[in-house]
Amino acid sequence: MADAGTITGRCLCGAIRYEFHGKPEWVVHCHCESCRRQVSSPLATVVGVLKENFRFTAGTPKAFASSPGVARSFCGNCGSPIAYEAVRLPDEIHLCHGTLDEPGALAPTAHVRTEEQLPWFECTTSCRATRRAGAAQRRSATVRNGRNDDWPALACPPNIAS
Repeated sequence: MADAGTITGRCLCGAIRYEFHGKPEWVVHCHCESCRRQVSSPLATVVGVLKENFRFTAGTPKAFASSPGVARSFCGNCGSPIAYEAVRLPDEIHLCHGTLDEPGALAPTAHVRTEEQLPWFECTTSCRATRRAGAAQRRSATVRNGRNDDWPALACPPNIAS
């Protein structure tokens, strides 16, 4: 993961720009249907950042309420997906990794929501996969300051209609 400092990102046309300070909370590959649809790809790589460390430096993205309490933002000019925000996670913003100015600096450490992984997609990275076998059997991963957080709840809302 990149050293603490300022990390910047933008949409394709440059109308929306942002920055955050310090290391992200986590970087993951998400396989949920909603994240896949947001980025039009077989998986979405997402960067979790505390809102207190984040700010838009140019433009204001448009937002789409993809499910109750969830907003997915994008550039109204070029359509680039920007972020995911949820009412139940008020201190976080989940940025689309492809918007980073230096995406090679922040490597993903896990695959999440792999129960929704496309059947033809094969994970060949060294990232660990966390699967959700059911509410009573969720696997957790250590992601923040030594706490165990449930990846499905952290990365994406369960069972949402896109």
